[in-house]
Amino acid sequence: MSAHSAAAERNKAPILDVLAAFVRPGDTVLEVASGTGQHVVHFARALPDVAFQPTERDTTGLAELVVAIVTAGAPNIRSPLVLDVEASWPRLGPCDVLVCVNMIHIAPWSATDALFAGAARTLQANGPGRVLLYGPFLENGVHTAPSNEAFDAWLQQRDPQSGVRDLDAVTAVALSHGFVRDLVQRMPANNLCVGFRRA
Repeated sequence: MSAHSAAAERNKAPILDVLAAFVRPGDTVLEVASGTGQHVVHFARALPDVAFQPTERDTTGLAELVVAIVTAGAPNIRSPLVLDVEASWPRLGPCDVLVCVNMIHIAPWSATDALFAGAARTLQANGPGRVLLYGPFLENGVHTAPSNEAFDAWLQQRDPQSGVRDLDAVTAVALSHGFVRDLVQRMPANNLCVGFRRA
């Protein structure tokens, strides 16, 4: 791989455990912000009857992602596409589940709204219509660990538009686009997997 994330290596197996319960054989999973490709490669190898559509925000990230996927040689991973959640989404084939790992806290808050708006347009009406987010969250307006609080401060110093998001605020945005929260799974390193389904 041209790039490697130690965090992705640590969390890919716990996330897979949650994702596996979301999908059925024959489903297509759209991954938003695939990054190094470590997650999608791990998921695809473990779930050979599920198709995966990886994406990255720009062509630079896409080039690195292509290398990772070609190296992996997993036949159920589709060619990566550029997808900036706040821009026009590319034409996608039918998708059943959307998964997004460690994005909403490093992007502007407006990206969370755009993500659920895109999910509402993209996920098949007759499919499971599931969205799975992974990352750190505030709960009841407070940080769940000192490490998350320090990470939030670092994010906002780097970019005032970024930061750890409040779980209830994210849930409200999801609901405004027709998704209800039905899963909060505690994960290693004070992160959460949060699942949503069509209302």
